[in-house]
Parts: sequence; C-alpha cells; structure tokens
Amino acid sequence: MDRLWAPWRMEYIANADKTEGCIFCDKPRENRDEENYILLRGGKAFVILNAFPYGNGHLMVSPYKHTANLDDLEDEELLEMTQLTRRAVNILKAAFHPDGFNIGVNMGRVAGAGIADHIHIHIVPRWSGDVNFMPVLGDVRVIPQSLESVFRQLSGILAGPDGNGVDS
Repeated sequence: MDRLWAPWRMEYIANADKTEGCIFCDKPRENRDEENYILLRGGKAFVILNAFPYGNGHLMVSPYKHTANLDDLEDEELLEMTQLTRRAVNILKAAFHPDGFNIGVNMGRVAGAGIADHIHIHIVPRWSGDVNFMPVLGDVRVIPQSLESVFRQLSGILAGPDGNGVDS
C-alpha cells in the first residue's frame, strides 16, 4: 500500500466547523503576515495563500471589508481586488511557470464557497497533466510543496533583486 503524506490536513480535519470569526477579517488584523501566509497587502484588499489549497500556489484575493456580496463593495475595492489578482497571477507565473489559471468567485455555500460570508477571488495555477488519477479514482489531491515553501518562494519573487518585485 502506498502512503500519501499530508500532515497539514489534520489541522483542517480537527478544526472543521469549529473556526470562529472570519479568517479574512481576523488574519490581516493580527499583523503576522508570514505566519498567516498573507503575501501582499493593498489599501482595500490583500492576497493570502489558501491554507487548504486545491493545487500548489492556490491564492485568494480578499477585501478587508466583511461582505458576501459584490454590490457591497465600492468601485475602488473592486478595482484593487482585480489589480491584486493580476499581480498575483504575474507572481505565480514568475515562480511556477504554470500553463494556465482558474480564477473565480464562489458566491454562496451552494456555489461552493467554503467561506460564504466574506467574498474572495480564488487564483489556482494549472499545469498540463496536473489532474491525474488521484482526484478521479481516490478523491485525493496531491499538493507537491508545503505552504511555508510556497510562501517563501512567492515572497522572494515579490521582493525581487531590486525590491520592486513583479509588476502588475
């Protein structure tokens, strides 16, 4: 029998349905960006690694404002979320050279939103052949890199040799 090592999943299993508060509100307030995997901050929104990713490098762009609805966001918030999405895609391109991306918003629990009360944009890098037999036959996703390693790699790209990082 083969074993799949995914120790970070235990935290998710143990805390499923027990999380109080909102990660998109609480994590930015803690000012522990590296520990919370907050990659990039803007004035109205920020970019954070998904702690339970669909694929390697899965990022989320969230407004600081707590809302589940696009209509509750000001134009400046929507614009910055889109600009941060573009910048995140460019960082992921520089770091991982994916063949494409899935970018989207799940509004409401029935639409697949794991956190339905706070709107956010998912950015998932994709590679040719990245969906193999594991998710199809075993209902298992294989993430080849730890969150800490992904964060360090993306932060390094963001910092860049001149301190300016990847342009949008």
